[in-house]
Amino acid sequence: MTRIDLHSHSSVSDGSDTPAEVIGHAVAAGLDVLALTDHDTVGGVREAAEHLPAGFTLVPGMELSCAYRGSSVHLVSYLFDPEHPALVRELRRIRSDRASRAGEMVDKLQALGVAVTWERVLEIAGAGRDEYADANTIGRPHIARAIVEAGAARDVQDAFDRWIGSGGPAFASRYALDPVRAVELVRAAGGVCSLAHPGRAEGALNDAVPLELVERMAAAGLGGIEADHPAHNREETGYWRGVAADLGVVVTGSSDDHGSLTNRRLGCRTTDPAAFEELVAPATGAALILG
Repeated sequence: MTRIDLHSHSSVSDGSDTPAEVIGHAVAAGLDVLALTDHDTVGGVREAAEHLPAGFTLVPGMELSCAYRGSSVHLVSYLFDPEHPALVRELRRIRSDRASRAGEMVDKLQALGVAVTWERVLEIAGAGRDEYADANTIGRPHIARAIVEAGAARDVQDAFDRWIGSGGPAFASRYALDPVRAVELVRAAGGVCSLAHPGRAEGALNDAVPLELVERMAAAGLGGIEADHPAHNREETGYWRGVAADLGVVVTGSSDDHGSLTNRRLGCRTTDPAAFEELVAPATGAALILG
């Protein structure tokens, strides 16, 4: 049976491995199809495509940053036209604001006595490499790794909990798209999308994606819900599978792998081949890349 993982990250955003290395790990994990979905960029797709073995399929994509009532909502998006003008404008704004936000958090950390430098954060993010100058996205995981290096946290999670998580002393907010508008943008660019890791069953966690928002996203053209995700327990997976069935969208399954930061879990969750075919059928913006 074809094994499909529709959510992964490389060093072009907040993963530890280069796009080429991600492909190598995907092949080693027994996958046949992988979506590279770095945050708000397709900057790693070309490198990944250059390292496909025969018979392997790459799905060009990204994880689009959205927000609703102060909480993050993520949209895993596939096969859109990366040159679509409205989408390009929004992505540039998101990436620019990510950098400004990161700089603000570094300033706050320094004021709090944490020996983190902007230069080191850029090095960790890979933003100094010319070929990725407009592609790499600087995010909190890069800052978290710098905090760990500075000895101010045990690990990345501790850095979030202690310093840069929501409500933390060095936290700063950033620009993000409205989720319904994001779905509309992806569809206008000829792409398709799935709601990433929507969270716990209704009422179990305050930061779960509200059902009424998911309903409006579905009406705008949302194609799937990532119900099968490593962060979801059995109850949560069952709940979101039910929501997907009620809304007539497909269920996707993904590892959301970040390389060594997530213990290289590519393929720990997968998408049913029939669901994948249904999800990508309406896409007109880009094509699957075949090895």
